[in-house]
Amino acid sequence: MMETPSLRAALAGARPLRVGWSCLPDPLAAEIMVRAGFEAVLLDLQHGVIDMGATPAMLTAIRSAGGHALARIPVGEYQSASRLLDWGAEMVVAPMIETAEDARAFASFMKYPPDGQRSYGPARAVQLSGLSADAYRTSANASTLAVVMIETRAALSNLDAILAVPGIDGVFVGPYDLSIALSPEGEPGLDRPDTIAAMERVVRQAKAAGKVCGAFGANAALVRRYLGLGFTFATLSTDMDLIDSAVKAAISEAEGG
Repeated sequence: MMETPSLRAALAGARPLRVGWSCLPDPLAAEIMVRAGFEAVLLDLQHGVIDMGATPAMLTAIRSAGGHALARIPVGEYQSASRLLDWGAEMVVAPMIETAEDARAFASFMKYPPDGQRSYGPARAVQLSGLSADAYRTSANASTLAVVMIETRAALSNLDAILAVPGIDGVFVGPYDLSIALSPEGEPGLDRPDTIAAMERVVRQAKAAGKVCGAFGANAALVRRYLGLGFTFATLSTDMDLIDSAVKAAISEAEGG
């Protein structure tokens, strides 16, 4: 297997990592995303239609194509994080984290002792890493990233405490949910000054804590905006939306539109 730099090293590189977002439970689709240019793909087990049964083959497809494998768990399913790591995920993202206690519970499933309580059994992850079992075990806490989502008022209020939790490697903003949470009417608004100011705050505090910070970008313009704000990385659209827009564009072109 072609050697790929660690995800942590890639995120610290000179340019932002190209990260795709997968909602469809298809290993071939995930592999195509990597071969088409995404250097990492995040599997969405929260809002996508991917379940745990589809995930091992998808993680293998991404890693075997030379990409970095990321995954988002459903709300509160911290135990799923350990299984995803065992199957080869390099970053796990936990949604709706609001307190240091939430972050601590998540981190405990992400890190081996003494940093956490992750149970040992990474047979597939060892194979995909190309490391010996001992080398994987001793490097896993540093090389696999526990990332928490910041998407509520409570999370913003507790951000420094969340960032200070041992084993938490970074934060990821869900701009749509965050903008809804900040609105008294519960209305989304990615362009509102309060949303942008909150995202700038997350970047500032994450970088001060020495942690990675990412954001979901629904389109290229939003990705450019978030990287301009200083985010370490931003995901670009979703596989479902990319297929939808590509088909519509191809039909329009074929019909002379």
